[in-house]
Amino acid sequence: MTGLPGTVPHRRSGRGVEAAVPLDISGTGRGTAEAVRFLRECQGRALRVSWRATGTPGCDPGVLCHLPPPAELPADPGALAAWRAGHAHGVLHHRRGPDFVTVLDRRERGTAVRLTLDHPVLLATFLRLLEPTPVDALDAAEREALGLLCAERLVLAGGGWAVTLPPRIRQWPVPCTAI
Repeated sequence: MTGLPGTVPHRRSGRGVEAAVPLDISGTGRGTAEAVRFLRECQGRALRVSWRATGTPGCDPGVLCHLPPPAELPADPGALAAWRAGHAHGVLHHRRGPDFVTVLDRRERGTAVRLTLDHPVLLATFLRLLEPTPVDALDAAEREALGLLCAERLVLAGGGWAVTLPPRIRQWPVPCTAI
């Protein structure tokens, strides 16, 4: 298995990963986008992640509840408790097909939303934003797609940066029927 992408320094041991530095989830720029990508990729590989957060979430914590919760969130213990309560492997994920992506979103209790992204610009923008991307680097059509993806809570945008939220699940826990 290849290493995790991104710029977050970490130590990996078996099925566990420990972030070497606190991660910025304030929503204020590239640091948040890199942190989300790191946590998303760990989630997609079913790795146990140990990490600490700096500040408080710069968005509704329900947007991030599909990602592994931090060990501590000193600025907002209530948000941490809600994050832990809402977290489960696979509550938000995507699967790829030829010329489309299907997203399953179960972050809201009692609901399940399945979206198929097959419009060429929407699909290309979703896939491009798997890598943290400056919003200024997007053309007009991609910015329109970004607005739609943000409205569906599939992309986190803030501080001039954007990143796709749903992980591509590469490994399911056993038994996967428990999800």
